[in-house]
Amino acid sequence: MNKEELRVFNTLSGQKEEFRPLEAGRVKMYTCGPTTYNYIHLGNARPLVVFDTVRRYLEYLGYEVTYIQNFTDVDDKIIKRAQEEQMHPLDLAEKYIAEYFADADALNVRRATVHPRVSRLMEDIIKFVDGLVKKGYAYVVDGDVYFEVSKFKDYGKLSKRSLDDMQAGARVEVDSRKRHPGDFALWKAAKEGELWWDSPWGKGRPGWHIECSTMSTKYLGSTFDIHAGGLDLVFPHHENEIAQSEALHDAPMAQYWLHNGFITVNEQKMSKSLGNFFLLREIFQKYAPQVVRFYLLSTHYRSPLDFDDQKLQEAEKGLERLVNAARLLEETLKREAGAKDQLSPETWQAFKEEIARIEEAFSEAMNDDFNTALAIAALFDLARAVNGFNASLGEVAILGPQERAALEEAQTKYHQLAGILGLELHSSKQGGKEASALTDSLIELLIKVRQEARQRKDYQTADLIRDDLKKLGVILEDTPQGVRWRFM
Repeated sequence: MNKEELRVFNTLSGQKEEFRPLEAGRVKMYTCGPTTYNYIHLGNARPLVVFDTVRRYLEYLGYEVTYIQNFTDVDDKIIKRAQEEQMHPLDLAEKYIAEYFADADALNVRRATVHPRVSRLMEDIIKFVDGLVKKGYAYVVDGDVYFEVSKFKDYGKLSKRSLDDMQAGARVEVDSRKRHPGDFALWKAAKEGELWWDSPWGKGRPGWHIECSTMSTKYLGSTFDIHAGGLDLVFPHHENEIAQSEALHDAPMAQYWLHNGFITVNEQKMSKSLGNFFLLREIFQKYAPQVVRFYLLSTHYRSPLDFDDQKLQEAEKGLERLVNAARLLEETLKREAGAKDQLSPETWQAFKEEIARIEEAFSEAMNDDFNTALAIAALFDLARAVNGFNASLGEVAILGPQERAALEEAQTKYHQLAGILGLELHSSKQGGKEASALTDSLIELLIKVRQEARQRKDYQTADLIRDDLKKLGVILEDTPQGVRWRFM
């Protein structure tokens, strides 16, 4: 594991760069979280899974990671939805924060170091806006506060847009009170019936962009290592974050900007506004969360990912192959320990070298801008190596010391590498460990019933159980050590 080899694609520079954190051994990372007015959909889930995996890999490399992911719980969409549901906006946000955690936990997305909420940091936000006003980067109009983009000389550096382009593309109905069509709200004067807080400019609430700038500053400082989010956030959200933060602090906001590609449906971006989105809750009714996570990581994070049932079915089969190899490995390690090896030293030594080579391939993939697609390919190679070694053991009932050591090392590495991707190699047919354990127990029970039928020479019943299990995707294998089973 060599930290020096990690390269990441930086949206700011438009190229891959060597990763060098500001502080040796530590990484400070901020990821934009959801606006909490609805259940999360598959498009929301992609950055959650992708950047959770990035965090896991950084920790695998030995970094101490401070990971911040916010909740936007003060927003126009929340206010509108709360009015429709006749709820207080913060109560509505609280409801969907709880629902977010239920879905994120199912996807095996780890909790952030801190999950800040806009509503709890209003004093910090007001102080941030006031600082911009005092430095001459913002102006007040009728209780609204706007950031003046023309005052920030580097505006557009992330999205590669110029102020002239923005001026030419401005709509006719742009607010005439703005000094430039691209000026954006830092603070919004309260409208009747809306949520509000007291400020130097009157009752109101923050604009969207200032919220993330304030939260990242509070927990990570004026400059940090990684800012991450979806490609749709490059402009205007992240562009405006840079303008606000760098104007106030006179320092770069983040060293590396990472953005995941869109999920598309029939090559159109998945979004709530287009009505072509799929809630995770709906998808979980058909596919286990681990399958969904596998699917989201099966394509490089910067590439678009088109949604269809066939791809999820392929992900289900692929994950099951990895699960089956883990199950076979565990079963083999249950064999009796012997005083001598059954295989030649060359065989188990070659196996150990193959595992080391595969680990290196996995690291090379992840070091190349977190290429999870190639990392998964390395996991499949590891599964094949494990299955091949098991086949070489054949029918032997006793494992020698070196064979056991090689298998235990492979098992540790297999689960460790899968864990970096957030994959738990238990049954993907059900949603979670308890369901997986229940599935295993039921299959074992049917195998016991089948064995009893065979002892009674009731071969018709025994064959019926075997054939029906096969229809359900479960293969039984009769061996001298007993009945083994695996998913197809």
